[in-house]
Amino acid sequence: MTVSWQLPELDDRAIWSVRVIDGETNEPLLEHHPDTQCETASIGKIFLLIEVARRIDAGTLQLSQLVEVPTEFAVADSGILYRMRDQQLCVDDLALLVGAFSDNLATNTLLHLCGLEAVRAVAPGLGYTQTSLHDYIRNERTPDLPWTPSFGTARELADVMRSLASGDIHSPAVSERVLDWLASDADTSLVADSFLLDPLAHVDAEYQGMVLRHKTGTTNFARIDVGHVSGPMGAVAYAVAANWKGVAADLRAPVIDAMRAIGEQIRHHVTGRAREE
Repeated sequence: MTVSWQLPELDDRAIWSVRVIDGETNEPLLEHHPDTQCETASIGKIFLLIEVARRIDAGTLQLSQLVEVPTEFAVADSGILYRMRDQQLCVDDLALLVGAFSDNLATNTLLHLCGLEAVRAVAPGLGYTQTSLHDYIRNERTPDLPWTPSFGTARELADVMRSLASGDIHSPAVSERVLDWLASDADTSLVADSFLLDPLAHVDAEYQGMVLRHKTGTTNFARIDVGHVSGPMGAVAYAVAANWKGVAADLRAPVIDAMRAIGEQIRHHVTGRAREE
């Protein structure tokens, strides 16, 4: 069955950046303002994982290397490390926490280990000019701090996910390691909600043969989901971002509804099956 791609109704009170591309041909399947730059919350953590994986591949970091959590960058909210009794973990486990739970404290620990400027340079070094990780995760973002933890466009973020899936980010080994950390992402509440996967167990092919590797970002004025999903009928890379900073209403309901509508078309495309089949 062929998908008739159609952009769902997008609440015009939000700023949107959307791009869905075929995973093999790179052909655009669906897009809306793909070059609009949005604040992307936790999405920039992908570039941290890329830098960690690159250093492991180069031998300058070890998977089993234990890392102390820096007290000056203590942070709570997203993740579980801040609630754990023993917070001294190895590099591999910290990266897994970032991939699985977007763990803020694990993020800051690895950022401190690698150096913020080095991680800021990852996206530009890969050729992305409008997308990057920009700062540590903070409990409060005051005017004297960088304006956002990360930013990006749908065009560049969809390409990041396509390139990871193709093994083109530094090397196949580096790309595969990053995807392995992202494989356990437990947040399937946005675009990926329509894939109907088990949120806690989808490392391997799951519902209707789909394999998902993705990252989400969430703030009180933003929802972002970027990923790569494959199935028996094909694969796509996608990036969907919505910001509504300064809007009086909380737009999460209409934003998430639109994301799910996009996700349903992606599911249909990669599986060839209608929802009721």
